[in-house]
Amino acid sequence: MTKDEGLAEMCDMRGLLSFMVLWLLSSRPMYGQELATEIGKRKGEKPNPGTIYPALKELNSRGLIKGRLEGRNTVYELTPAGKASLATALEYFEHAFGEIFRSSPKVRRRLQMAS
Repeated sequence: MTKDEGLAEMCDMRGLLSFMVLWLLSSRPMYGQELATEIGKRKGEKPNPGTIYPALKELNSRGLIKGRLEGRNTVYELTPAGKASLATALEYFEHAFGEIFRSSPKVRRRLQMAS
């Protein structure tokens, strides 16, 4: 199985876009295309403008991020509410999925042996 075939079979991760944007902005402010590029590095596929910009608009309208114009780019950063929301989401993911991530090396080995 090639890497692309494996990605095609992977579960759908689209619902995590807002979480990923908040997580990336926790490290530094970024503009939309920077965010799309960083997401693409991690997900394997860069979100298109019709996906990333509506997500940014929605996060902005909820007060979780704010944008400021720098030249021709809007640079986004977390607001205090965004930081609190990300902290809550991180706690939730750790509680809900922590066991999966901690056990993943063992599970991968079992799956490889079963192939």
